Amino acid sequence: MQAKTVLEQVGCHVVGEISEIADKPGYKAIYFTLADEHSALSCLMWRSQFDQLQISLERGMLVEVSGRFTLYAAKGRMNFMVMSMKLAGEGALRMKVAQLAKKLEFEGLMDPDAKLKLPRLPMRIGLVTSPRGKAVHDVLRTLRRRFPLAEVALAGITVEGTNAVTEIIKGITSCVEKNCDVLLLVRGGGSYEDLMPFNDERLARAIAECPIPIVTGIGHEPDTTIADMVSSARASTPTAAAERVVPDALELSARLVALQTRLAMRLRANLDLASARLAALRKRALFKDPNALFASYHFSLEQSALRLQQSIPLRMQADKLLLESQRLKLLRIGNAILNQPSSAILLMAAKLESLSPLAVLTRGYAAAYDVDGKVVCSIRGVNVGDELRLRLRDGILTTYVADKHDETSKV
Repeated sequence: MQAKTVLEQVGCHVVGEISEIADKPGYKAIYFTLADEHSALSCLMWRSQFDQLQISLERGMLVEVSGRFTLYAAKGRMNFMVMSMKLAGEGALRMKVAQLAKKLEFEGLMDPDAKLKLPRLPMRIGLVTSPRGKAVHDVLRTLRRRFPLAEVALAGITVEGTNAVTEIIKGITSCVEKNCDVLLLVRGGGSYEDLMPFNDERLARAIAECPIPIVTGIGHEPDTTIADMVSSARASTPTAAAERVVPDALELSARLVALQTRLAMRLRANLDLASARLAALRKRALFKDPNALFASYHFSLEQSALRLQQSIPLRMQADKLLLESQRLKLLRIGNAILNQPSSAILLMAAKLESLSPLAVLTRGYAAAYDVDGKVVCSIRGVNVGDELRLRLRDGILTTYVADKHDETSKV
């Protein structure tokens, strides 16, 4: 216990590389080991303190810790109890880059839908890199081998140092002003610190705002910078980036030959089909006998004329029969109309005949008229010696009154 008390009074700062980590759910503390070339130190840190750091520990990370030693007396095991921790060296840089990457990703600079599409056949390629490095020769050699038709606009810049970011941005602007179709931003391998200019926020925003697509080939396969994340496309090496932006001339030529062959076959097939259709058209009766074009119309016209010739007499006969029927009907109606007045007239004539004085004369009677033609109805209008005319059934007699007798006195 005295040793434990003495050890816990000793505090110090330790810088080391994490070699082992024990972080299991349910543990109240995080256990890890710090090591260097000559020694190792077992450490622990209470989880409540570790969670406040917001650090993700990984093997190989360089960290700086402060705390004090403690002793687990039951097993005689000594640990270094960490009170604070921060990343050291490259670890601190990686932490800073990771935080910037999260910020830019949240703003949408890494959104795949917002990235520009690469042209299929770029005729002018911008190359932003160091003019003295190996990368520039690898890229130029690859472009010349794969697609010699493309023109390369080289913007020589410094890829390391305090002015590297400013020069890279100027190189990108220069390529844009030269109307390049696509831009290559490349450099050879190096340490993590050497690649830090490509993790700069200003460069990331310049790449995202560039009006032409940018393909990056920075470092080697494991190296990934923020410039890679915001670019239109990322390649593992400068050579791979050059291969990404241009097609292979041999493959393109082979593809063109294949397309030419397919086109020729298609044209031949279309020509054969057209020839077969033309031959079929030539065999049609229309092209052998021009009158065949009007044969159906002539037949239809003849049929119509025949039906017309047959229908006119039939229609006239039907109309004749109808007219005769109407005539007979009219006669019947006319006779019926005339018979009724004729009967009435005959009846009235019979009545008039019966009332006519001439009819009375036929029965032996006579009518007397004076010289003035007036009917003599009474003896009082006649004197003896007056001339009278007697109208008989068949003529007129002239007579004189010899005597008159009044028959009313006898009644």
